[in-house]
Amino acid sequence: MLCCMPGVAVVPALLVAWSSAAFIISYVIAVLAGHVEPLVPYISDTGTKPPESGVFGFMINISALLAAVTMYIRYLLIEKQNESSRFVRSSCNVFTLYIGLMGCTGMGIVATFQELAVPSVHDIGALVAFGSGVVYITLQSIISYKSCPQWNTHFVCHIRMALSVISCIAFITMIVFASKISMTKIDWTPGEKDYTYHFLSAICEWTVAFGFIFFFLTYIRDFQ
Repeated sequence: MLCCMPGVAVVPALLVAWSSAAFIISYVIAVLAGHVEPLVPYISDTGTKPPESGVFGFMINISALLAAVTMYIRYLLIEKQNESSRFVRSSCNVFTLYIGLMGCTGMGIVATFQELAVPSVHDIGALVAFGSGVVYITLQSIISYKSCPQWNTHFVCHIRMALSVISCIAFITMIVFASKISMTKIDWTPGEKDYTYHFLSAICEWTVAFGFIFFFLTYIRDFQ
């Protein structure tokens, strides 16, 4: 793996692989245990009850750490590129890093405080994680355009901005539908009250999560 990924490209590659595994493994365990319905549960629903809660909490905390390391390396990379090109203000780069680290903190809160145990803290953590994440990838997309074509191709810039726009729309839509749900539960079945709102908001949540994963996937070539 190290031979195929020179430099520090292994860091975002590991982040993408680990985070994807965290979502998929906890989902599979929760479904097999009968704790959630297979059809698009919330991500947090798949990590609420044991044994999946332990797996979810551990793996998401590691993902938060890997994301923080990835963001810091990206910050250092831009600072180094900026020495010769001066395509972005250093203060903007620092601000973007801080926003990203806020999102990582939110991930840690989500992983530590389960949805049914401490719902208010969990929800705040989720909003911070998703909201800060959307702002972070949007700012990074703008920075990518500013560094184009010397440090990024137009194709990569377009992909990053498309992921940012999709994630932003999905995040806003998720909040709108989630706000219409009048109960807190993890085992939803079709036909229940508010099931449609739950289903649509859950789709949006998964869209945002994998929007982040695909965005960090575009870092691999830069980090090489």
